Amino acid sequence: QVQLVESGGGLVQAGGSLRLSCAASGRTFASYAMAWFRQAPGKEREFVGGISWSGSYTNYEDSVKGRFTISRDNAKNTVYLQMNSLKPEDTAVYYCAADFLSRFPRTVPYEYEYWGQGTQVTVSS
Repeated sequence: QVQLVESGGGLVQAGGSLRLSCAASGRTFASYAMAWFRQAPGKEREFVGGISWSGSYTNYEDSVKGRFTISRDNAKNTVYLQMNSLKPEDTAVYYCAADFLSRFPRTVPYEYEYWGQGTQVTVSS
């Protein structure tokens, strides 16, 4: 079993920044891929970005490329999402997820076995 706990969400003005954290416990953190997803009201959950087990490979959804950066610290069992130049359309609940069956991040939610509880990010215009 793995527990994932997100933190760092909040209210920010457009153009601002936030840093989300996801702390993992319960299984060897450095052996699997991690990702961030988000879900806005009335919309499906969508992939934001993912990171490989070692941190050497990352991928992003097109709308966040150049603005968001995902990283991980395997010594701290934590993955981060640095969000810069935030836009109102980034408003959503953000979830971190763990994929035990892959060392490299996949982009569809059903591939991920464990999820955090989510953290709200609201960007005002």
